[in-house]
Amino acid sequence: MGFGGARMAQAGCHLLADLTSHAVMGFLRPIVQLHHFYRFYRQAIAEMEHHRPDAVVLIDYPGFNWHLARAAKSRGIPVFFYGPPQIWAWARWRVRKMRRWVDHALCWLPFEQHWLAARGCSATYVGHPFFDECATAVRDPGLVTQLTADPRPLLTILPGSRDQEVHANGRSMLKVAARLRQQIPNLRVAVAAFRPHQAELMKGWAHQLDAPALVLAGKTPELIHSATCCLAVSGSVSLELLYHEKPSVILYRISPLAARIERFVRRVKYITLVNLLYHGGAQAAEIAPEDATTPPPTDALFPEFLTARDVTAEICRRLAIWLTDAEERERVVAVLRELKRSLGWEGAVDRAADWLVRQLARPQCESPEICPHSSFALHKSAMAAGSRGG
Repeated sequence: MGFGGARMAQAGCHLLADLTSHAVMGFLRPIVQLHHFYRFYRQAIAEMEHHRPDAVVLIDYPGFNWHLARAAKSRGIPVFFYGPPQIWAWARWRVRKMRRWVDHALCWLPFEQHWLAARGCSATYVGHPFFDECATAVRDPGLVTQLTADPRPLLTILPGSRDQEVHANGRSMLKVAARLRQQIPNLRVAVAAFRPHQAELMKGWAHQLDAPALVLAGKTPELIHSATCCLAVSGSVSLELLYHEKPSVILYRISPLAARIERFVRRVKYITLVNLLYHGGAQAAEIAPEDATTPPPTDALFPEFLTARDVTAEICRRLAIWLTDAEERERVVAVLRELKRSLGWEGAVDRAADWLVRQLARPQCESPEICPHSSFALHKSAMAAGSRGG
């Protein structure tokens, strides 16, 4: 049982509530949702006390999960964090919460295990689940054939899965597309919307900005696979871009106030996971406190812009190279292919699920295999669904 979305329910989880509609980011927006999360919190405590689960498995989503961890720990229930929050990048003081309330973290990124262990947290690296999802995604062959048969360059825009992200970035991304069309008249543009209402919003903006685009909802794998290069918001989608070996620019627009704050709380040079992995992880890309206000780096594999200003011209300059220079594009593709190979992430979900089952079987059975007397049952499909926000 747990909190999640439709995909977790399909995978066998008894949902206490659907959290997908309450996924927000930033400094102020979560406050609006507080009354919902307080209700979910009280509901979780009641379930813990009445059903006494063998474990609480937290997946990403740190704000609410910290409270669940504390509640479970105070009731003697083991707490495991699958995909722990990126405390190495933001607000590192939260590592105290990890030490106090989490029994073990199952890390998605290779450098996280060492970073947490050095700070007194028990952790195991299992790999990121995104490659498992990408490998099993069913693509529409007709759409892929239609898109790839056309020799003209294709720019795919990924404005994010949250409404908040689409509203913050969608128009800016289409402005980039409109300007690129002036430079590259035969350019095709596609928008991979997450939900139908977001697709309608992007269509309206495309019309207003005179930026003709093919806008589709629920076709992200096809549009990424068929792209020459991509323009995407910051987030786990960068790993999907890595999986498909697509040169990409990352944009995430924030308010001027948030821009000032983040430059003081961020402790790594890059906001994009692909850039962190390419440059050796959080420790290698660490920013010293006295350097926190320096400009963003220019050596990123995926050029990235976490900004409150208009960076249309800069983004166009980066994308135009890949859209017109096949040799330079292939150079980046080769680097992405080697980085992807080095990670070896296939099977990450199975490794995490097997680790948890063995761990919970040990107190009751001598064998580390699944104990027939344990009331704990873990669906690997539910682990996969939870890790992708479902």
